[in-house]
Amino acid sequence: MTDMPWETELTELLGELSSAQDELLVVLNRKLELLAATDAAGLEQLLPTEQALSDRLQACYQRRLVMLERAKLQGLPSDSLRSLTGALPGDRRKSLQAQVDQAAGKSRLLQHQSLTNWVVVQRTLLHLAQLLEIIATGGRLRPTYGDGETAGSGGALLDSAA
Repeated sequence: MTDMPWETELTELLGELSSAQDELLVVLNRKLELLAATDAAGLEQLLPTEQALSDRLQACYQRRLVMLERAKLQGLPSDSLRSLTGALPGDRRKSLQAQVDQAAGKSRLLQHQSLTNWVVVQRTLLHLAQLLEIIATGGRLRPTYGDGETAGSGGALLDSAA
């Protein structure tokens, strides 16, 4: 890959990255649907696809690191793909910069979708923890203050037995 022109190498990397990002967005949306439907079997079926996409994105990341290291050795900007594409000569620079911008936008969209899925999972876990507590305590409230075993369900003004 070292004798490949920068434009070609960047086009291939950005194409693979864009493809993986698009597929991951579909998977994350599907995952959200499955989470909402509490479809554990469906979620389990997504695992191999998620792992394959994770591997593809990791490979893109490694290619990016190698590419930026090579750019550094050649005296080109090496802090990001955006700066590297900006330093390239020729007509393809604007097209490559647009692809970099598009990949960055998709990355933000993927972060938001991942965060949404994480929040759904956390809320589900909180709900399940509350259900387990209700089951474990028999639905009786624990006292906030005092030494009593359970809190009364009524107040002294409303319940004459209290």
